[in-house]
Amino acid sequence: MENLRPNEQRAKNAIILIGIVLVLEIVNLISSYMQYDLLQTIANGGFISDDVAEANVTRELMLGIIYIIASLISCITFIMWFRRAYFNLHQKVNYLAHSEGWAAGSWFVPIVCLYRPYQIMKEVYVETKELFTKKGLSEKVDYSTSYLGWWWTLWIISAFAGHFAFRFAFKSADTIDNFITTTVAEMILSALGIPLALITVKIIKDYSKVEPLLAQINDKEAKADSENDTGNVLS
Repeated sequence: MENLRPNEQRAKNAIILIGIVLVLEIVNLISSYMQYDLLQTIANGGFISDDVAEANVTRELMLGIIYIIASLISCITFIMWFRRAYFNLHQKVNYLAHSEGWAAGSWFVPIVCLYRPYQIMKEVYVETKELFTKKGLSEKVDYSTSYLGWWWTLWIISAFAGHFAFRFAFKSADTIDNFITTTVAEMILSALGIPLALITVKIIKDYSKVEPLLAQINDKEAKADSENDTGNVLS
């Protein structure tokens, strides 16, 4: 087996980017509500100036671009952490269900992306805990798999809701009512994104606290193997 690879910096990078996305979700929620309020004014026969309308469009466009860029980078940093965590566990557990490449690839395969990343994440949590139990370190493992289901449920709902909102906005956002519907969908997406970001950060932090124990186990086993080899040579 290969040596364990450091994953602490990848965890920090992922948490920072998710934190940025979290802030953007809150800002987007506020911005979408402001747009909703303007659209309601127009729908009720009210008047808004061209400057106000243009400012709203510019704000929404800029936030949308920034959000897309931040989300893409966040996804990349998360998957990099996720794959490294699965790789390191592979070095200590030789009966995992998938290759470490699937920890990255499963996110991009149609249909498979709906369940396999969750399966791998749960396997990482469960198998790591079992390994520590076997090594007498169970008291140092302070995390639960109970919120993994909530994490994945929010992820799936957000993915489908985002797909619906994009398709609806692209095809149907040509009337005030449709613009209002699209804006409400964007508000719902942002509202879902806030707890999703918080739970994702918790998942990374909880596992990152115990992941260094894998290195300690690895060092102890390497030392024991070295002592055994030395003993065999001397005998």
